[in-house]
Amino acid sequence: MAESDKNKEDELAGTEQPFVAHLMELRDRLLYCIYGLAVAGALLAIWPGPSGLIDMIAVPIKAHMPPDAKLIAVGVFSPFFVPLKVLLMAAVLLALPWLMYQAWMFVAPGLYSHEKKFALPLIIFGSLLAYGGIAFVQFFVLDKMFGFIQRFTPASVAATPDIASYVESILSLYIAFGVAFQVPIVVMLLVRFEMVTVEKLRSFRGYFVVGAFVVAAVLTPPDVISQLALAVPMCLLYEVGIIAAQYFVKVSKSPEAEGEASEKADSA
Repeated sequence: MAESDKNKEDELAGTEQPFVAHLMELRDRLLYCIYGLAVAGALLAIWPGPSGLIDMIAVPIKAHMPPDAKLIAVGVFSPFFVPLKVLLMAAVLLALPWLMYQAWMFVAPGLYSHEKKFALPLIIFGSLLAYGGIAFVQFFVLDKMFGFIQRFTPASVAATPDIASYVESILSLYIAFGVAFQVPIVVMLLVRFEMVTVEKLRSFRGYFVVGAFVVAAVLTPPDVISQLALAVPMCLLYEVGIIAAQYFVKVSKSPEAEGEASEKADSA
């Protein structure tokens, strides 16, 4: 066994916890997540409020509706539950860095010291990528998608979508793009934990492009605009992840462990 492996084992020696302790820690982290969501929800309920949030997310589709047209609520309880759903969705987005931090705190005891210092940059980078994906949907994809659909709407048909179906549709797009934009994070972690090499990722590029278009066809509505809008950024982010993985692996190596290994080798 290599000296560096021995050093890593020594670093985590004696840190094992009983199963009950893990359950208690999981409970505490889930409670902290609930507290964070409650605070974020309270802030958003004060400003801009559920109605203000509905107005914000309705901007892309209203831009392609007739003047003075409004979204309709078909369901009896839709005017009450749909704003609450939007408020919860916005609270999750606002508290996303806090939620990711709690997830990291749960797994942190099992990480080495040189791995822990990269958790905060990954949390910030992952949150920014998720926000970037959602913003890309809100300010580009929805506008182009509804414009594309509107051109095929007959003149005799009034475009008055139901608010519940509209919210469900854009929520699925938010989730799809928010997760898809995490491709660089996934690539960096796969390379860092030596599950795959950068050379393998480069040779896998063609398969990833095909897979990206398949995923886009499954997760997005059946229109070319939204499918291309998801697949093309995924391919570009894959390349960004390959470039970032080379730097991330280089700087995330533990100089302390390597120094100790070399000292032990010299003394031996």
